[in-house]
This record gives sequence, structure tokens and C-alpha cells, in this order.
Amino acid sequence: MEPVYLDNAATTPLAPQVIARMNEVMQQTFGNASTPNYYGRKARAILDEARAVIAKSINAQPGEIVFNSGGSEGDNTAIIMTALTHQEQGKHIITTSIEHEAVLQSMKYLETLGFEVTYLPVNQAGQINVDQVQNALRPDTILVSIMMVNNEIGVLNPIKEIGQLLQDHPAIFHTDAVQSYGLQDIDVRALNVDLLTTSAHKINGPKMLGFMYERADLTLPPLIKGGQQELKRRAGTENVPAIAGFATAVQLNSSKERSEIRQRLQSYKQLLLTLLDQADVEYVVNGPDIAQTTPNILNLWIKGFATSILQIKLDLAGIVVSGGSACTAGSLEPSHVLRAMFGAQNPRVEQSIRVSFNKMTVENDIIKLADALIKIVRAKKG
Repeated sequence: MEPVYLDNAATTPLAPQVIARMNEVMQQTFGNASTPNYYGRKARAILDEARAVIAKSINAQPGEIVFNSGGSEGDNTAIIMTALTHQEQGKHIITTSIEHEAVLQSMKYLETLGFEVTYLPVNQAGQINVDQVQNALRPDTILVSIMMVNNEIGVLNPIKEIGQLLQDHPAIFHTDAVQSYGLQDIDVRALNVDLLTTSAHKINGPKMLGFMYERADLTLPPLIKGGQQELKRRAGTENVPAIAGFATAVQLNSSKERSEIRQRLQSYKQLLLTLLDQADVEYVVNGPDIAQTTPNILNLWIKGFATSILQIKLDLAGIVVSGGSACTAGSLEPSHVLRAMFGAQNPRVEQSIRVSFNKMTVENDIIKLADALIKIVRAKKG
């Protein structure tokens, strides 16, 4: 029997339409999009079409979309190259304590180069507010990098309000939108962001692919050196079949479909909690009220069960969940997000699981998870 997959914040399965489109392009269009010959022009046409589709999805211009290998490269490029390019104006950066490791490790690297980073603390709901950003701003602040949605607890950050605040400050504003793109409605003009990074595999697209939105009047030197691909902003031959698949994944997530998916996934979260309540399972939601989080992520403290043990028991029951971010899956370190929220000694730091859905998740998956959790908890009680 196929396991129930509920670790979609780590990665999502490829949509059948994406697979079909990638196969079609792989079979019919093998040219290098940077060459001017017949085969290259065919590849270039597909690349240009995909760029236009993706730009429209965030209200950007096609020339503002830079294809890359995914969220980690995008975050590294946005943060490191912004800092190095603007260091004559200042060396102060603002971020939060619960960012993805791709952001945090970029910050740590910059600190070794003499940059000063302010890590905004979060409350026990994992939230920051605009006042914290305003109070941390200095004349020498050159970059603010704050994720749109946290990948472990699903908390939504006030990106639009922060963008409005920064309109009166010269700092560049970057947001990691890896966990929000394709589910939340994003308009880079309305949000006033300068840089935005994504990953295709979070929206049923291919792995090792993403894009960085780079505002037209913001010219960053490339992190990846080499050829002149992507308008000289990212070297390396474009993976045209994967990019075509990415565009298909984006087209499958129209505004109407996103709204319907959000409602359905939100109902799944509520269903799971209702079933656990009815069975008197002792749990706590990590984060704010579920109405204030992205509908596809739910982080639960199941009291008395070590994360690793609970994951194993669920795996044996045919249920796949996560203990936190996939980027630290091989580490024995507890979640830095939960530590930032509750402190290192709080038991929930090492007794929590992340359950995450995507549009292919069905209601019966939630019922199976609830049944498995109920059996595990009752077995321990004896």
C-alpha cells in the first residue's frame, strides 16, 4: 500500500501535466537557448514563453525574472550580492531568527566579512511585527530579508506593511517566498519588494529549479560566474524542459484555483484537530491560531513523544510527516524555529511534528493520519 504523504513543505510530487510537458520538450526541443540556430531559437521561444507566464503570476515584467537552481541559490544571490554591492552605503542587515537556513547561513557568511546582522526575535506564536523592523532600521541598513511564510510553522509575516515602511528608506527588501509562491496571491508591486525568491518543487514542479524576481532598476552582479545567460545575471545553460514544466505548474495554480485550494487545505487542518480533540489526544499547535497561518502547514506538539520516535511510529503506520525543515533532516539538532519561539529547554522543541499538505492531498489522508496518531497515543497510555 502506498504511504500517505504529508511532508509537502519539504517537496511536492510532480503534477502529471508537468511531467507530460517536460517529456514533450525533452523529446522535441534539445537546443541550447543561447545559440542563434534553428534549434536554439525553438528552445529560446519556450524559455521566453515560460518567463512571461511566471512574470505575470507575480505582476512582474519578464525581464525581472532570473531562472536559477532554486530557493537556496536565490537566497544566497539576493543576500550576498546585495550586501557586497551596497557595502559602501552601509554594512547593517536585518532578518529574523526563524528564517530558512539558506538565509541564515548567508547571513553568517556575511558576518565573517564584517557585516552586522540584526536577528529579530519572534514571540511564542512565531510572529514579528512592523515596529520591530522600524526600531531596528538604521541609516546604514542596506538590506532587510524576511520570509513571507515560515516553512516549519506556517506563520505569515507582514510583508506588505514592511514594504510600505521601507519605501522611505534606501534599504533593499528581499523576501523568501518559497513556501508561499503558488498558494498565496503575490503582487510584487503591491508588496514593494525588490527581490523575491522561489522554488519550483514546492508547487508540483521540478527540483533544482526556481527563479529570483529582481526589480528592473536593481542590477546585482551574478553569484554564478560564467556565460551571459539570463541577461548576464546567472551563468549556466538554461534547463528548458524543466523551465517549461515550471511554467505549467504555475498555470495550474490560477488565482481561482489557489483560493479553492486554500479553503480545502484549511478544512483539512481543522478536520485533523477536531478528530484529535474527539479522541482526547493531548496536543498543542505551535504557532498562532490556524487562521493566521498558511493552510498547508500545521506544526503540532504531541506531548510526551520525542519527534524522532513519533516519526518512526507514523512511518511504520504508512504515514510520512516531518520533524521540521528538510534542509536539516540529517541533523540531530532540534528545530531552530521552535527554539527561537520557546527556548531550548521547552519540551515541545523535541516533541513536535510538521504536517504539510498540497493540492493532491485528499481528506482520507487526514483521517488516516488522525487514526494513526490516536492509536499511537492510546498504545502508550496502555
